[in-house]
Amino acid sequence: MLEIPEAQTIARQLKEAIKGKTITRAIAASSPHGFAFYFGDPALYNDLLAGKKITDAVAYGGHPELSVEDMRIALGDGANIRYYEDAEKAPLKHQLLLELSDGSAICCTVQMYAGLWAFPDGMNDNYYYTVAKEKPSPLEEAFDAVYFSGLLSDETKKLSAKAFLATEQRIPGLGNGVLQDILWSAKIHPKRKMSALSDSEFETMFMTVKTLLAEMTEQGGRDTEKDIYGKAGGYATVMSKKNDGMPCPVCGGVIRRFSYMGGNVYVCEGCQGSGK
Repeated sequence: MLEIPEAQTIARQLKEAIKGKTITRAIAASSPHGFAFYFGDPALYNDLLAGKKITDAVAYGGHPELSVEDMRIALGDGANIRYYEDAEKAPLKHQLLLELSDGSAICCTVQMYAGLWAFPDGMNDNYYYTVAKEKPSPLEEAFDAVYFSGLLSDETKKLSAKAFLATEQRIPGLGNGVLQDILWSAKIHPKRKMSALSDSEFETMFMTVKTLLAEMTEQGGRDTEKDIYGKAGGYATVMSKKNDGMPCPVCGGVIRRFSYMGGNVYVCEGCQGSGK
């Protein structure tokens, strides 16, 4: 699933690979998917996009976004985004295909669920998209200690560390994936209540959010996710499905997986405690 490091990596790669090219044909929803979400009628995407030049690519939270003259194409969450130098090599089944003027293509398929939104600039009022644009990213200077402290309130103090960091779009693009290594590095159990954290632990959480997301981004995303060329990211995750049952590289304890708040979490109790 796309989170901050992957969205930033994909936006950078798209900018390098396709900026300046023209969309010759857009095909949306040719392979129906119950959890592929479009802006308006996907049958109109070709009319909206064909003949227009790609002018930029950026990322907001977990959403890579293409600027196509007066249009925008925002992709998110479970979108698998691949670039093909030869459009004929793109898979036949897809949820969005952009054929480009030099014979290349961008192909998007949906893993679990994803927004594949093509819309006039300024017209997308989807909550997840707009909040990602409005809030500062941990990669930006505006996301500082004062801002992070402002996320902590009487209500959020009642939350667990996982709920505080990765729910309600408090930090768009920080999800259950990057959360695992952040909490392990900060030595905080995902079930630990925010009210139980000391001032120094809260400061460590903030610094780890900033530094680790920057590291993941610099290394092209996590090794559990792939870029537009199908290549895994360069950041080696410690707390992920790849390491379940393996020894912790710091303390030697066994990395355990369990279900919590609708998703799997990976924990080393030797480093992170029991969560009580």
